[in-house]
Amino acid sequence: MRLSPQESLLLTLAEQQLGSLLPVRLMKSMDGFFNQARSQLGDQGTPQREREWLNKVRVVSTSQPLLPPKINPEVFEQVSNALYGNQWLEVDYKNAEGDRKTAKVMPLGLAQQGPRMYLICRFDGYDNERCLALHRFISAQASTLTFERPNDFNLKQFDDDGRFGYGDGTKIRLSFQIKKAAGLHIVECPLSTDQQVVVLDDTYEITATVVESDMLDWWLLGFGDSIKKIMRNQT
Repeated sequence: MRLSPQESLLLTLAEQQLGSLLPVRLMKSMDGFFNQARSQLGDQGTPQREREWLNKVRVVSTSQPLLPPKINPEVFEQVSNALYGNQWLEVDYKNAEGDRKTAKVMPLGLAQQGPRMYLICRFDGYDNERCLALHRFISAQASTLTFERPNDFNLKQFDDDGRFGYGDGTKIRLSFQIKKAAGLHIVECPLSTDQQVVVLDDTYEITATVVESDMLDWWLLGFGDSIKKIMRNQT
């Protein structure tokens, strides 16, 4: 079956943006379609608008761009296969402090945060979740033993609770004043659905319900002298 120009464009964009978020075996099964899509977009017989589109769109970073750390391809394949099949995973891992350990973990999710990939998992014998950076894996092996995915885990809720920002889900009512030049993007892209903005002479006074986390602290510090009167109240 020959792909249409529109299908080729869609598949090429999907390969570029979703390659690290799909199981390796699924990506491999799609190789023929991806190759055909790339070939067709390079064919002079394909309408010019479809061929040009990849040069007209781009996902850009909101912070200083960093190159992704190197991940062992065999590790990623074993991790994605175990996650896909609800299989226990044997890992050899070195943490940020340089301590090396081996463990049996229950893979529950994969998340890309900027240039880094994280495995969200539970260690055997524990019921709390941990985030392990894939580039720190020395090795990984999917077990033949499977598990029932826990009903009390939800990856979206895990993210909403600020766990990727080093928080524990505690919500606060945050308020601050920020110079208009520095704060306009917060007015345009609110911190929360209940954000309130009061326009003062040369500042905005912003109030919003947010998750308290280390990432929030780093974000606030990044404004330097442009922000003042920061207050936090438990909700």
